[in-house]
Amino acid sequence: MQIFLPDSDATEQVGRALAATRPAQAVVYLRGDLGAGKSTLARALLRGLGVQGAIRSPTYTLVERYPVAGGEAWHLDLYRIGDAGELDFLGLDDAEATLWLVEWPERGGTALPVPDLLAELAVSGQGRQLGLSAGSETGRDWLARLAKNDQLHGSPVQSM
Repeated sequence: MQIFLPDSDATEQVGRALAATRPAQAVVYLRGDLGAGKSTLARALLRGLGVQGAIRSPTYTLVERYPVAGGEAWHLDLYRIGDAGELDFLGLDDAEATLWLVEWPERGGTALPVPDLLAELAVSGQGRQLGLSAGSETGRDWLARLAKNDQLHGSPVQSM
C-alpha cells in the first residue's frame, strides 16, 4: 500500500487509522533516511492509541515505553547501537509489549521479533511517501482492515 502524506495532518490521520485497526499484538519496522518521518508516524500511532502527554524520541534512551489499551507499546530507535547484542541490556521481553515500533530495525538484526508491518518512509517534494507492506499473516490482516478504514480515505491522505 502506497500513501502520500502531504503534511503532518496526513501523518496524524494515518496514525489514527493504524491505531484503530491494529491487531492485539504487532511489531512494526519503521525504515527511512534521517528526517523521513519515522518518529512522526510513531508518535501519530501512539496518539491514536490514546497516549497522553509527552511522547519522547527514544534517540538517546533507545526505548520509550507507553501504557496502551491491552498492554504496553515500545518505541525503539536503534540508530545509536553498535551491535545487535546491545539489545540484551535493554531488558526487552517479547511477552511484555503488545506493540513494538522499531526505528532503524536493520541494526537490531535477528535480536528483534519478526515484523508484522513494514513502514518505509521517504521525503517526496514537500511531503512524505509511505509504503506499507506485510511481513506476516497478522500484517496482511492489518493492511486489509486499514484499506477499509474510513479515516484513510479522502483528504489529506492520498492512497496510491
